[in-house]
Amino acid sequence: MNLNLSIPALLFPAISLTMLAYNARYLAIAALIRELHKRYQDNSSSPVKKQINQLRKRLGIIKAMQAMAIVSFLLAVITMFLIYIERIFLANIVFGASLIASMISLTLSFIEVQLSTRALEIQLNDMDD
Repeated sequence: MNLNLSIPALLFPAISLTMLAYNARYLAIAALIRELHKRYQDNSSSPVKKQINQLRKRLGIIKAMQAMAIVSFLLAVITMFLIYIERIFLANIVFGASLIASMISLTLSFIEVQLSTRALEIQLNDMDD
């Protein structure tokens, strides 16, 4: 495959949109944590504790998702620089690493969505009681 400047440049909009989505998730979780903190101070019930534990896990995953998206973006930029200075072999390796970082980020996103669903189930089960 001939790697040229346009190939890693194709990742820019995708990575940027992914990072925006991750940031939106982070902000939503931050708001939820603040709300749960208030509820926990008023009533330290078991469902609230379970939700807090789930949120801790989700925050860790979102942090890793964001880090891998940033690494992917940075490696795509480095790839473009390597192509610019005509270091094609190294550019191919770095671009491959960029794609792997992006795949890891998306996999973590999938895991976070699963945890999010479990957290909603905890809340729904609390309403059933």
